[in-house]
Amino acid sequence: MTAETRHWRTREEMEKVEQQTLAPFAQKSGESRGREHPESSHSYRTEFQRDRARIIHSRAFRRLEYKTQVFLNGTGDHLRTRLTHSIEVASISRTIARALGLNEDLAEAIALAHDLGHSPFGHSGEEMLAECMRDHGGFDHNKQSQRVVELLENAYPNFPGLNLTFEVREGLKKHQAFYDPPVAGEEKYRCPSLEAQIANLADEITYYSHDLDDAVDFEILSAQQLEENSVWRKSHGAVIARYPEAREPELHKFIIRDIIDVQVRDAVASSGQAIAAAVVESADDVRRQSSPLIRYSDELLEANRALRKFLYQNVYYHPRVAEVNANACEMLRCVFEAYVEDPSQLGEGATRRLESEGMYRTVCDYIAGMTDRYLIEEYHRLAQ
Repeated sequence: MTAETRHWRTREEMEKVEQQTLAPFAQKSGESRGREHPESSHSYRTEFQRDRARIIHSRAFRRLEYKTQVFLNGTGDHLRTRLTHSIEVASISRTIARALGLNEDLAEAIALAHDLGHSPFGHSGEEMLAECMRDHGGFDHNKQSQRVVELLENAYPNFPGLNLTFEVREGLKKHQAFYDPPVAGEEKYRCPSLEAQIANLADEITYYSHDLDDAVDFEILSAQQLEENSVWRKSHGAVIARYPEAREPELHKFIIRDIIDVQVRDAVASSGQAIAAAVVESADDVRRQSSPLIRYSDELLEANRALRKFLYQNVYYHPRVAEVNANACEMLRCVFEAYVEDPSQLGEGATRRLESEGMYRTVCDYIAGMTDRYLIEEYHRLAQ
């Protein structure tokens, strides 16, 4: 019986379609290096589709709804959270992957998982948790995302974590200079798959544009300030040329959409040129490259550096953002110290890890997994 007569496709047929339609340098699901704990394959889902589902159904993913992106969660109905940010990164990742003939399922899975380990209260919370862990191994939300999928989630009886494929876990190691091979003795390499590189770049595109959008909605950026930045200024000009009657409050939404489109178009064109110049013929050829192939043009890279600086100067350290986050981070520090002093206050699952993971790492894991709301509740409970 064929897929046409049965009206559904087997996993093997889906894998065959990937071989026929994806670029030779794409990471095919049928060529995955597998999972740390062996499992039987699914009848009608590829390995990366299965990973994506495990991430979406995880408790850590659901908690992202109540974790701050930039503006403290709950301060505005339309402001981004870690959850909406992750979904937006996944959407842009799929667009770029499709345009380059790469594996959309893998790129999306990595994008959805990339912030699973993020602390409450955004980057300010991450900095405070890193300070609390300064003498105890530190804290980094990328490494914490790996801990979530490899250890902290407990949805399965036969193994800790989500038991994701090597390729998704590889994609979460975005700031490591070298990537360890899955089998001892294999060559080390400098770059992850192109799909992992896409998720990394899509993360930048998303927070550049949407942090700007939220800052305008939050009314902390004036029109004059915005016009000082070249990325905004160029898209503003392009939008006005197309829609001369456009006015606020819709105008800045049109501009944000144009910024995203410019970034994605540039990334697709520049990456396509880099891939062609590198003459890569397989996913492992990509891994052997000395630098990533998914990239911006030199012109946009420079413009984005200026945009990043602009965001730090005018948004992330703005008093209306920084003061609220500073108060929240002080709560985080107090809760951390209270747990270290009395670990019986930890949840049951965390308490079971004290012996294997140690006091500080266990407390760190527990707090990193909290939503903003839960941490604030714990602060008031412990302060009584």
